[in-house]
Amino acid sequence: MPPEPFAWIAGRTSNRQPVAARTDPQPPAFESPVTVVRPPRQTLPVVVSSPHSGQRYPEDLLARTGLDRLTLRSSEDTFVDELFGAAPELGAPLVKAEFPRVYVDANREPFELDPAMFHDPLPDYVTTQNARIAAGLGTIARVVSNSAPVYRGKLSFAEALGRIETCWRPFHAALAETIEATLDRFGYCVLLDAHSMPSNVLTLGADGRAHPVADMVLGDCHGGSCSTVLVQRCERVMARQGYRVHRNTPYAGGFVTRHYGRPEAGVHALQIEVKRGLYMNERRFQRTPGFARVAADMRRLIAVVGGFDPHRPWGDAD
Repeated sequence: MPPEPFAWIAGRTSNRQPVAARTDPQPPAFESPVTVVRPPRQTLPVVVSSPHSGQRYPEDLLARTGLDRLTLRSSEDTFVDELFGAAPELGAPLVKAEFPRVYVDANREPFELDPAMFHDPLPDYVTTQNARIAAGLGTIARVVSNSAPVYRGKLSFAEALGRIETCWRPFHAALAETIEATLDRFGYCVLLDAHSMPSNVLTLGADGRAHPVADMVLGDCHGGSCSTVLVQRCERVMARQGYRVHRNTPYAGGFVTRHYGRPEAGVHALQIEVKRGLYMNERRFQRTPGFARVAADMRRLIAVVGGFDPHRPWGDAD
């Protein structure tokens, strides 16, 4: 029988952590795979998550790959935790992964694995076929964002399980606990799931032609994870800041948004993708002068989102 990937926080279930199969996972590569930066007192009903900004590359990954460090980093949401780093100052906790996305992806289900990557059979409960796995971007990535293969040889399932147990699980346990505490305090929670996207991404326009990606993309799982009123407010705020904003194209939301976004239960999850060229040199992984502006604008966005209350109408005032 497949293990429950994660017991959702609604209903205050006794099992708050993701349950994985118990075999003999590898020892942990991280003493602290997740950091929760909390304000002295939480005053906003907001939680910010950054599952892809981790930059601590463990030795077991570096020993297995033929890629250099910069190529490995092409899958990172570099500096995103810093772009949204004002959250604790404003009264909202920030939950950030310390492990890199290429090591294990916290924005996937716990067991989305490509069988071709492993030299031993995978358990029956593992998802082995979907579009993400086919693209090489499952829970354990086969390729980095430029399609370069990550590993020189095949992995064991025990290696994958070790990463899931010691990185994926703690990240989601911390995120769920932070969301639940926010629900207890305010009666509702807005989860901002922060990401970045390459500037060279193209999207299909209404004219049937490919166009450059917008500056910002808001993902609400096509209306399923978040109040439409909240999304519209975010669109207006960012448009007034001078950004081109799209909704759900080409990113509608990953596992974090789909899994935690339950507006009917008081959790409104919204994914935010920021175009990297606005704030960093994408080849050198260095901040550009645009970083300060984007960080200031995201600070303003967090403050505006903090004024959202699903129990009352929201006017046009910012």
